[in-house]
Amino acid sequence: MAGSVLVAIAASIGNLLQGWDNATIAGAVLYIKKEFNLESDPMIEGLIVATSLIGATIITTFSGAVSDSVGRRPMLIASSVLYFISGLIMLWSPNVYILLLARLIDGFGIGLAVTLVPVYISETAPAEIRGLLNTLPQFSGSGGMFLSYCMVFGVSLMPRPEWRTMLGVLVIPSLLYFALTIFYLPESPRWLVSKGKMAEAKRVLQGLRGREDVSGEMALLVEGLEVGGDTEIEEYIIEPPDAFTEETAQDDTEKIKLYGPGAGLSWVARPVKGQSTLASAVSLVSRQGTVPLMDPIVPLFGSVHEKAPELLGSMRSTLFPNFGSMFSMAEQHPRPDNWDEESQREGEGEGEGEGEGYGSDNVGGESDDNLQSPLLSRQATSMEGKEISAARGNSSLFQVGPNGEAVSGMGIGGGWQLAWKWSEADGEFKRIYLHQEGAGGAGSVRGSFVSVPGGEIPEESVGYIQAAALVSQPALFSKDLMGQDPVGPAMVHPAETAVKGPKWKDLLEPGVTRALIVGIGIQILQQFAGINGVLYYTPQILEQAGVDVLLSNLGISSDSASILISALTTLLMLPSIGVAMRLMDFSGRRFLLLATIPILIASLIILVIVNLFDFGTVVHAILSTISVIVYFCVFVMGFGPIPNILCAEIFPTRVRGVCIAICALTFWVGDIIVTYTLPMMLNAIGLAGVFGIYAIVCVIAFAFVYLRVPETKGMPLEVISEFFAVGAKQA
Repeated sequence: MAGSVLVAIAASIGNLLQGWDNATIAGAVLYIKKEFNLESDPMIEGLIVATSLIGATIITTFSGAVSDSVGRRPMLIASSVLYFISGLIMLWSPNVYILLLARLIDGFGIGLAVTLVPVYISETAPAEIRGLLNTLPQFSGSGGMFLSYCMVFGVSLMPRPEWRTMLGVLVIPSLLYFALTIFYLPESPRWLVSKGKMAEAKRVLQGLRGREDVSGEMALLVEGLEVGGDTEIEEYIIEPPDAFTEETAQDDTEKIKLYGPGAGLSWVARPVKGQSTLASAVSLVSRQGTVPLMDPIVPLFGSVHEKAPELLGSMRSTLFPNFGSMFSMAEQHPRPDNWDEESQREGEGEGEGEGEGYGSDNVGGESDDNLQSPLLSRQATSMEGKEISAARGNSSLFQVGPNGEAVSGMGIGGGWQLAWKWSEADGEFKRIYLHQEGAGGAGSVRGSFVSVPGGEIPEESVGYIQAAALVSQPALFSKDLMGQDPVGPAMVHPAETAVKGPKWKDLLEPGVTRALIVGIGIQILQQFAGINGVLYYTPQILEQAGVDVLLSNLGISSDSASILISALTTLLMLPSIGVAMRLMDFSGRRFLLLATIPILIASLIILVIVNLFDFGTVVHAILSTISVIVYFCVFVMGFGPIPNILCAEIFPTRVRGVCIAICALTFWVGDIIVTYTLPMMLNAIGLAGVFGIYAIVCVIAFAFVYLRVPETKGMPLEVISEFFAVGAKQA
């Protein structure tokens, strides 16, 4: 996974520049006020800080739609260029008006980076470490703040501190970011697949994953082209093909075959009516037995994670070693000797081109091998001795059982398995996402399930896996082609479903709408919890709190003292973010939010108390400083990075850019309101009133997270979208 990690680090430099800018303007504004005589005009002071937020808001309104059309990488390149130009103008800035223009351009760069870096990382990262990698922007942003505060503190010690130098240094790191976006960052493979550029997407994935065989993930990305759909939840018992007696097999008309990525490996899947964790959650939602006002998606997502710790061992079970690898987490399977490769687009020029191979890039006649096998596995096996012929150019894509059903499957990470099943009798072609619910052997089979169609599983059965399945129509399935090929399913070429631009009507899909409610809600509450207002004005807040008393013996000015404390505060934030990175994919996003928000409330209440009552100058300064530090450190562990992580995860590929732009627009509007009003609020109601309002918002945020925000750790992005669709249907 080294390729994915390095790409995420490089992309997160854009957030380092945002953090750099936040800290620089927080320190520089102390000297800008003096040069332009703004001490008595807090409105202009707030405008200087907030202009970059206005720029970010403007650019965000269309950045999502543009990124869905032209790609993520060009937008990140544009961000680095805007950072560079704004740095040059701020270094010059002869008056307030030129400074405001520079801050506006700087905001354009910030808006693109903050909106699209989480999307880019989510679309390139493996599901198992997606949370960790998407916490990198928070870490790099805080790291940029620390470095910037150190620079500003050094400049503040000069006889005549120059704020233009503080702001203009942004040019140097922006050049590094520009070089990385041009020469190192690849395009998002999910975006490439959405445009039908399969060969390029395959090459990018191979580089990101460090292996040749990326067939499972390629298939997953293609399935992610659909938005919405009639998804059903089913349950299966999965066993080796010899697990059933001949008599049971003859009676079982619903048995299907699963073929894993290894040579000659196959499994039998049978629908059951047992109460898996996921089925129980669905039943609970259907009976409206959840907590009042709780969104159905919360228990649905939670059901997937309930047995995760105990299943980690069962996935590696020695009872059934080959079987366990089918549900492995990001295992690398060697390519079998009899792997059937696709050389080039088969039947090119024949008929209408539908269903003819998948070499859609036409890059100088380059061989596009293995581009068909990612979509449907072509395992050679004699288990059933018969093959179905699919549409033109797609022969031998399926293996068939005696009942005319066939399934091809492969691991897609996070304990999930992607498979397809074709029922010749019913003429149905389905895609299924399987997730392991439990494992067992001969000693634990009896009595484990309420009912098993076809009779009880025999005692001699070696072992089984119970799996829940999300079943829906494949993204590339075309009913129009069924008449041309009656013996099997027909698949159109991915280019046929390529998205030319965002389809706004997709935003009205129930699952997408529900995800937007979560994304917009969490962004609003994050902003009105006050973090950006506190960050921008940390030096002034600490100065009002009397922090200069703590450093009076050092012989430095109150301005330098407040900047130094701010630098130390951001330094303490870094290990806190490191802890969050470790826990993001282990404990999960929802857990971190529910665990950290109460601490935020407590620290804000302490700030209210110390500003309402007289505890003495030194005690007041100590308690205020400690509370602000705790607030910052705990915020960056949960409420800081998680809203952006969630927004980058919960939307379908086709509308991800548009949806995250809507959420980012909410973020920036809230940021502008908080930042612009904070100086006036400080003058009107003081620190106690400001922190009291923030505490109330945090209480509301805790309730919102508990009732509305699901747990998405370790789940492929496409599966997350399916769960939102199922939850909307249950509601």
